[in-house]
Amino acid sequence: MIGKNHINPIKQVLRMPIIQIKIMIQSKKNIQSGKVNFLFFLIYFFLISQSLPLIANEGRFVEIKVLDKVSSKTDLLKLEIGKELKFKGLLIKSLKCKNSEFDDNPEITAYIQVKDMTNKDNNEVFIFNGWTFSSSPAVNPFDHAVYDIWLTRCY
Repeated sequence: MIGKNHINPIKQVLRMPIIQIKIMIQSKKNIQSGKVNFLFFLIYFFLISQSLPLIANEGRFVEIKVLDKVSSKTDLLKLEIGKELKFKGLLIKSLKCKNSEFDDNPEITAYIQVKDMTNKDNNEVFIFNGWTFSSSPAVNPFDHAVYDIWLTRCY
């Protein structure tokens, strides 16, 4: 016959595996949450590292070539970002430029505004206001009767 003294040690033996199972489950949860935290850390690090080259490739100066269609002469102009430059009858301003270095031949883009100062009745309107691309200037063309502008460099 089993008495009360014999039942308590049996209950303790039966409880031990349950406690051990709970500890194992809790440790698995901790390991899984650690894996999830590590995964979020990797994603965050990847996103930060991808955004840094974009910041580093923005330039402070833009070089453009201006073709005078009447005389067939080209002039190379150096524009500082944010400052206006008067060239003959044009007022040219570059607001931003970027270099992409993903290919062997990097793409150069710049945001340029151009005013025609010879047109006295409408000199406040831009004749060009937008992004221009060095590899394909026809994507957003500069349309003027006398001058043609294309982007050559951003640094």
